[in-house]
Amino acid sequence: MGKKVVNVGMLGLGTVASGVVNILQVNREQVKYRAGTEIKIKKILVTDKQKKREVDVSPDILTTNPADILEDEEIDVVLELMGGVSEARQYIEEALRRKKFVITANKDLMASAGAEILSLARQQGRNVFYEASVGGGIPLIRPLKSSLGANKINRLMGIINGTTNYILTKMSMENMKFNEALAEAQEKGFAEQDPGNDLEGKDAAYKICILAGLAFNSRVKPDEVHIEGINGISARDIFYARELGFTLKLLAVGEELDKGIVLRVHPALIPSTHPLAAVLYENNALYVSGNAVGEVMFYGLGAGSMPTGSSVVADLIEAVRCVGYGVEGEMLEMFYNNINVVPMEELYSAFYLRLQAIDQPGVFASLSTAFGDEKVSLDMIIQKRSVEGQAEIVLVTHDVEEKFFNRALGRVQRFPFIKEINSVFRVIKE
Repeated sequence: MGKKVVNVGMLGLGTVASGVVNILQVNREQVKYRAGTEIKIKKILVTDKQKKREVDVSPDILTTNPADILEDEEIDVVLELMGGVSEARQYIEEALRRKKFVITANKDLMASAGAEILSLARQQGRNVFYEASVGGGIPLIRPLKSSLGANKINRLMGIINGTTNYILTKMSMENMKFNEALAEAQEKGFAEQDPGNDLEGKDAAYKICILAGLAFNSRVKPDEVHIEGINGISARDIFYARELGFTLKLLAVGEELDKGIVLRVHPALIPSTHPLAAVLYENNALYVSGNAVGEVMFYGLGAGSMPTGSSVVADLIEAVRCVGYGVEGEMLEMFYNNINVVPMEELYSAFYLRLQAIDQPGVFASLSTAFGDEKVSLDMIIQKRSVEGQAEIVLVTHDVEEKFFNRALGRVQRFPFIKEINSVFRVIKE
């Protein structure tokens, strides 16, 4: 190591940044040993220097001027932990132009502009580390880049949003209503006060973009991901899923098929025996299928100050080594291919459908005919209950090309005896 001390500048001192400071204080000797040198936080960018902090830092290192970090030639590594996109990108690009290594936990930014940022890093002979952008404390980026590098990855499937998983777990395990589970998640800090991005599936979509880029050597944008959220899930769907031997989860899936890749985030019924079905509360997991390793799963806390801070510090250790030995660090992300994104209607899936119909003779026969005419084979068709002349019917199909299922569903919706389509979810049977 050429340097006895590597200076670090931090942009932001919120939840994740506080975890980083905590880890650097508590595990100081361990981090120093692994990095090969002392790590010193020289400056931290904040919006209010007088604000009470979750961690103990000297007021002398706080600044409200980003130039105190970006233009300081003694600072070798910049940690972007402020969030947002526009300003964060501006600061990261400035840091790279000034030959600094960058670490970020910003999933929104890396999903939308990661390719451009990494390209700039390569031009400047530096690197951007972003392990903490996906999966909190679970190592996912580095294994996909290195540990599984010998594999052709065929499929990624995971639970990569802790908020939605906490809500669905509470609804399933404790029969809690959706709004009650959401309120508890917010109270415990597992959900934002504005949880829209989580509930609508956008957060998971950003993350699957990042993961798919590495797994499939492809450049994909969030608007290429098919997204459905969990707002339409009711307690009855969770009950019926359990009765049929399934568990309802919000899944993020990336697959490479012969005609391209498909990226999707949506609720799905998975067998209760599948490892992902046992991922509960705020935990996350990613199930990876490779042609050499077979199937592996990464599991752990997907968010939080200390877990996410752990990933940031792991990147910091690697960046400090790069500084100390005068190397750029690996840049595997530069070798991207332009791959076709397959439309959802061309995919094959089984489906769960719950609907309300007038309880009269011939309903089952009409439904079977409508689906059969569109090449949709029914696995199960069950009348669950009849109340005041209306029957609740649950259907589960065999695997079918989505466009045929959608055509059949369109026909069913036009039947005069159908009062309401309650819910439609994909079913993953393997």
